[in-house]
Amino acid sequence: MKYSKEGLNAIQIAAVRIFFGGLIFVPFALFHLAKISRKKMGQVVFAGLFGNLLPAFLFAIAITKNIDSSLAGILNSLTPIFVVLISILFFKYFIKKQKIIGVLIGFAGLCLLTLTQNDINLQNFGYSLLIVLATIFYGINVNLVSHFLRDQNPFHISTVSIAIMTIPTAFVLWQQGFLQFDFKDPVIQRSVFASVILGIAGSSIATVLFYVLVKKAGGLFASLVTYGIPFVALFWGFIDGEKITVIEIFCLAIILFGVYLTNRSEKQKSREESLLVESGIEKT
Repeated sequence: MKYSKEGLNAIQIAAVRIFFGGLIFVPFALFHLAKISRKKMGQVVFAGLFGNLLPAFLFAIAITKNIDSSLAGILNSLTPIFVVLISILFFKYFIKKQKIIGVLIGFAGLCLLTLTQNDINLQNFGYSLLIVLATIFYGINVNLVSHFLRDQNPFHISTVSIAIMTIPTAFVLWQQGFLQFDFKDPVIQRSVFASVILGIAGSSIATVLFYVLVKKAGGLFASLVTYGIPFVALFWGFIDGEKITVIEIFCLAIILFGVYLTNRSEKQKSREESLLVESGIEKT
């Protein structure tokens, strides 16, 4: 998104991202559409809306307003917390205290780790609320998929839900005059290419992997992938010659402990739910 904003505005970045991310799935979606129950199609569309389309626009607007990346990382990790809140408040789902404590411990470790890296810039803080709204949408999507689409093939859900999002984004690109862009301009080329890669890798492929994880490990554990971002960041920093401090290792240990608490009985619950689905018995 940082590369994309050199030549595109926020609306264009998000539209290019989701349009091309969905475009590569269109051939698959044409075959998978018939394999999804008509009763489930509305929920599949909402999965694409809350899981990809709306968050893409919200994040793009926030990033183009120069929201501090450290702050964005912390706010993005609110996703598991909203998964828990939405699951309890709207789906009346019982979640063990151990899992809730694990989510909060992991989030605390991530905040502590982020604060040790650098001072957070609170400039344009108001736009950071857009990221909070995006994580709420992620929380809604995780609950939709884990409660209503758990019995569906995750690849089918991913391809169809994202492919459908090419329709509204095609309209947005037309409205933004995308075809009139000067594609000979290196800045435009780089910006569009970055958005396309973001759509294919960060939306399409990532969504397939995420839905597979939801099916196999449950929605709450799947949402904890946001806690893995600092591990990847520190790994690349280490490869690039940066030193990892004792404090950073301590913070990572806190995050891992939180994930461990959350997931300790998740496998057993997942197996039980899978057996219920296979037996045609709905959990009450």
